[in-house]
Amino acid sequence: MKELRLFNLAWPIFIETALFMLLGFVDVFVLSRYDDLAASSVNTANQAVSIITIVFTVISGASAVLISQYLGAKKSENASRIAALSIVFNFATGLFASIIILVFSKNILSFIGARGRVLEFSSLYLSIVGGFLFLQSVLSSMTVIIRNHGLTKISMYVTVGMNLINTTLDIIFVLGLFGLPRMGVVGVAIATTFSRLLGTAVLAWFLFKKVESLKIFKLLKPFPFSDVKDMIKIGVPSALETFLYNLSQLVITSIVLNFLTQAELITKTYVNNITMFFYVFSISIGQASQIITGHLVGARKTDEAYIKAFKSYRCALAITLVLALTGVLFRVQLVSIFTDDSQVITLGANILIINLLLEFGRTTNLVLIASLRGAGDVFYPTGCAIFSMWAISVLGSYILAVVFNMGIYGLWIALAADECFRGVMMIIRWKSGKWKTKRVVSDE
Repeated sequence: MKELRLFNLAWPIFIETALFMLLGFVDVFVLSRYDDLAASSVNTANQAVSIITIVFTVISGASAVLISQYLGAKKSENASRIAALSIVFNFATGLFASIIILVFSKNILSFIGARGRVLEFSSLYLSIVGGFLFLQSVLSSMTVIIRNHGLTKISMYVTVGMNLINTTLDIIFVLGLFGLPRMGVVGVAIATTFSRLLGTAVLAWFLFKKVESLKIFKLLKPFPFSDVKDMIKIGVPSALETFLYNLSQLVITSIVLNFLTQAELITKTYVNNITMFFYVFSISIGQASQIITGHLVGARKTDEAYIKAFKSYRCALAITLVLALTGVLFRVQLVSIFTDDSQVITLGANILIINLLLEFGRTTNLVLIASLRGAGDVFYPTGCAIFSMWAISVLGSYILAVVFNMGIYGLWIALAADECFRGVMMIIRWKSGKWKTKRVVSDE
């Protein structure tokens, strides 16, 4: 395989990630033209989905590390076996998760504090999108396989198509064009699900036509229990970190729902949808850095991996801070895209200033944690997350927002403190070089 370069890998991942985020952004934006509370309800439902889909990250995250290291070590059959295992496991777990959501959607949402119209809207959305969650699980596996073969443009093209379909159907269904009734939240859910269905079908065709063969499933006989052990060893700590993050965000959402005002709930939804475009570069650069690090560690080129990861981090930080500063300059205009409520606009504009500090820490985590994962170093980031997300983010949010009555401002300060603390710890870990001993694949 030719040398993997950061820019060549990162820019398609950036476009794909930005467009994938845009799926949620468009949902919220179109619904904001329909009902502010409906927009916030979809955001609440998606937080619940994020918790349930953590199991997918156990498999996809582990397979990303193993496939990249096996390809770096020139062991293509091993990489193919991991790919087959990833698809089978993710489909099975995705199907199980879909059933759980269909049966318990209202219970899940009630548990996190959704009440009244928020519960009504969010349960409608969750029952449809969550019921077809197995599509997302398979899509996740196939994307990881294709990306780690260096073909990041392919999943980008698929995501472009998904966005076009989703946006078109959102507008038609939610606003009731062409004589259709205004379907609101149900329309958004149908549009999202249908676009995922088509995206999964197209990506599956490409994967088994151009990258792998359907014969890879024969590599699962006899069943590779040692591969499962490696996937659990890598995937569980990585997924636990993601799980803790999403669970902490869910608890924070519960704090907002139970203790803060409706205006603050709406503000949180809109600011989240604005700031995700600040760190989308960091996500794409981090994922590209993970692929490169995995290949280099698999090839035992750890010194080169050390240098390239730090270059990736500096690049991501520069881009993110420029975007975040631009967001501060145009903060009123950005929040006004969603609403004309003066209270929400004022709250959102002020939060975007505090958010500058948060983006510094978040960028550091997105790039360096991804690089550590690529090297196989998964326990250290998880250990830091267990402490920081709960002692600083969740507890800090409650103390500042509720006890000290700082509201959404206190919540954002706690979130920023969490990201910055973990960011400093990740810099220390990468500089220590201890990750160089965490290579997963053997030379046998």
